[in-house]
Amino acid sequence: MPELPWPFFMLKRADALRHPYLSEMVGCLIPVICLLSSTGYAEHSKVMVKDALGQSIEVALPVSRMVVLSGDGMEVVRILKAHDRVVGVSDSIAKEAVFWSELSSRPVVGKWSEPNYELIAELHPDLVLCYGRNPGPEADKKFKALGIALLRLDFYRISTFFAEVTVLGKVLEREQEALAFLAWYREKLAYIQRKIKGGNNQTRVYLESYTDFHTSGPGSGIHEMCLLAGGKNIASVFSIPYSQVTSEWVIVENPQVIVKTCVSPDAYGTESSALLKACYESINARPLWSETAALQNNGVHVLAGDVCAGPRAIIGVLHMAKWFYPASMADLDPTSLHREYLEVFHNLPYQGVYVYPEEN
Repeated sequence: MPELPWPFFMLKRADALRHPYLSEMVGCLIPVICLLSSTGYAEHSKVMVKDALGQSIEVALPVSRMVVLSGDGMEVVRILKAHDRVVGVSDSIAKEAVFWSELSSRPVVGKWSEPNYELIAELHPDLVLCYGRNPGPEADKKFKALGIALLRLDFYRISTFFAEVTVLGKVLEREQEALAFLAWYREKLAYIQRKIKGGNNQTRVYLESYTDFHTSGPGSGIHEMCLLAGGKNIASVFSIPYSQVTSEWVIVENPQVIVKTCVSPDAYGTESSALLKACYESINARPLWSETAALQNNGVHVLAGDVCAGPRAIIGVLHMAKWFYPASMADLDPTSLHREYLEVFHNLPYQGVYVYPEEN
C-alpha cells in the first residue's frame, strides 16, 4: 500500500510546511493558542484560546471550579488530573457510575445538549466545558450573562484531538500532563505507521455505523480511524459521513474486513458480550453476505462505541490495525495498551467488553 500521509499533529512545523497535502492547513492550525500573558500565569491572568468552532475564547485563570457536560471532555479532564475541580456534570456522566467513580456523584445539571442554566449558576463555576455545537448558540449568550466562560471542545475527531487537548491543558494549567499524554498517543500511532509502511495492498474495509446498512464515510470519526489503521474504506467515494447502502453494494465491493460499531452503554461497567455478539450475528446472518471475503475469512468485527470516538479512539485504531494486518501486527496487543491507558491516565483497573469476537 502507498505510505499514508502523516497526520498534521505528528509533523514538525517545518516538515508540515513542505508537505504538499498539509501546507495549506498549517497556517490556520498553528498557532492554536495565543496567551495574553507571555510568561507563566499570574493571579487573575487570562488566556485566549480557539474553540472547536474557531472562536476566540477568553478564560480567566486559575480555573478552580468547572462544570463538564460532555463525556469526552470529562475524560480529558481526568487525563489531565484536573477532575478534582469538577463541581457539576451532565446526566450522561452520572449514569456511568463505574467508569466515572466519584465524578458520577457530582451535582447533575441536566443533559449534555440541554443543560439547566439555573442549576449551573448555583454552582458558581469558572468554566463550563461542552461540545462544539451542543448545547446550541443560546448557551453562549446565557453563560456570558452569568459571567461564566464557555469552552467548546469536541475531542471526538483524531484530526483535531491533539490541538484540543493542548488547548485544555493551557486553560487548566496542566501543560505537562497534556504533553505526556499526547506523547503516549503519538507513539501508538507511529508504531502502526512503521508497521504498515511499504505495504503494497491496503485492506478493503466496510465500516457500518450504529444504524444498520448505514456506512461511515469521509467526515466521520471512524473513517479517520480506519485510515490511521491503514485500511481502505470502501465508502471513501461518498460525499456525506453516513450514507445508507444496500446489501448488493456491499457484496459487489467485497470488503476483506467488516467493522460494525455497536451501542454498548458503559462498556467499562459490563462483563457481558451479549450486545456486541448480537451485532456480530446479525451481520453474519445477512443473505448473500457469506459471499464476501470478510465473512469467508472470519473478518467481521464489532467495536463498542466507547473505543470508536473520543480519547479512547486510539484503542479502536489499535484493534482495527490488528484486524487489517494480523501478520504485520502480530506483536501488537491492543488489550494490553488499553489496560495501560486506563491505569496510567485514569487510575482505573482494566475491565469491560469492547470487541467481538474477543481477542486472545
